[in-house]
Amino acid sequence: MSSYNNVTKTDGNVRLTLLKNLVLILNNIKSLLPLNLTRINKIYLFDILDSHVFHYPTPICFTYAWSFGALAGFSLVIQIISGVFLSMFYVPHIDYAFDSVEYIMRDVKNGWLIRYIHSNGASMFFIVVYAHMCRGLYYGSYIKPREALWCSGVIIFLLMMGTAFTGYVLPWGQMSFWGATVITSMVTAIPVAGKYIVEWLWGGFVVGNPTLKRFYSIHFVLPFLIVGLSLLHLALLHKVGSNSPIGSDTGVDDVPFYPYFFLKDAFALCVYLLVFGVFVFYYPNVLNHPDNYVPADPLQTPAHVVPEWYFLPFYAILRSIPHKALGIIAMGGAILVLLVIPFINTSYIRNTTFRPIFKIFFWAFIADFVILTWIGQKPVRNTFIFVGQIGTAYYFIFFLIILPLVGKIETILAHYKTE
Repeated sequence: MSSYNNVTKTDGNVRLTLLKNLVLILNNIKSLLPLNLTRINKIYLFDILDSHVFHYPTPICFTYAWSFGALAGFSLVIQIISGVFLSMFYVPHIDYAFDSVEYIMRDVKNGWLIRYIHSNGASMFFIVVYAHMCRGLYYGSYIKPREALWCSGVIIFLLMMGTAFTGYVLPWGQMSFWGATVITSMVTAIPVAGKYIVEWLWGGFVVGNPTLKRFYSIHFVLPFLIVGLSLLHLALLHKVGSNSPIGSDTGVDDVPFYPYFFLKDAFALCVYLLVFGVFVFYYPNVLNHPDNYVPADPLQTPAHVVPEWYFLPFYAILRSIPHKALGIIAMGGAILVLLVIPFINTSYIRNTTFRPIFKIFFWAFIADFVILTWIGQKPVRNTFIFVGQIGTAYYFIFFLIILPLVGKIETILAHYKTE
């Protein structure tokens, strides 16, 4: 019995000694840590990472609506990586493009997965970007001093649309070929020079092999331009600071980005990957047009030529105007008008929650955008054209008339004195 007590006592002493040594080691590491961090921060790259990520001042009232920007960056990385892998097997030639895509899907190991990630990743990219822009409109992220930040985001959106359009042509299916034919033919609306420009785009007198090669080159280069502009977008963001739900720029309620919002964005990323996975593994073709699984045939026009879903609102605006040139101008103006709103805004309040009049028109605009998306996929009939014309009219009225006018009305009401 006494020997058992001695062994137990010895084990306890050993454990206590080990625990004391562990505490001593941790204290030594803790005492050395500030010195190590100081040395690391003297390295320029790590100092930038620390000031712009870990200790970047972030408003404490951020919601998950601010996670869409990070998700957009993650989507861009996915698209570039998957696109590079696809380019290893894709052949940009009208005789082999469609077959090379089928080869990727059937014979390349996990090729189907890479292609579905890339094709559905484009849709996920536009989903988070549209949500990001909607958040910016709702919380007034275009209002001074963030005009340049907003305009840089609009330019990124334009490059995204160019990248998506050229990528849609590459599989060289029926919808790819005829979509390229319809969209590029719009250039002929330009007086005098339009005919020569479209022949330059085509590399000939019809959409053919030179067109496919040029679109492939453009599709490969544009994402890297988007990366550069995204870095500029982040630089402008960190110069003026992030907007907040309450619209305050005082900075008194700011906290470090890490670990608080890093973990918040990590959770948003998990939800994003879950939705992304559902599309890739269960509904990989639900957002794609079935005609694009038919090889391109210049002699047989599809019954209904439609673009990808993320182009449908602007395609509906194009179709709503009978005059070809005016329709093209309206379609381009629907995007370029976003560059104007920071300079015609008259409201001093950023958050739409605190603007009861503007809030009504804002949600009506969101409904109008959804209706235009629905109209864009419908056949050309008088009823759908009429609805599209109403939706197009409200789209431009919202930005050019309602946004500045309601701001002035709300300012007058805010300073109105009752006796």
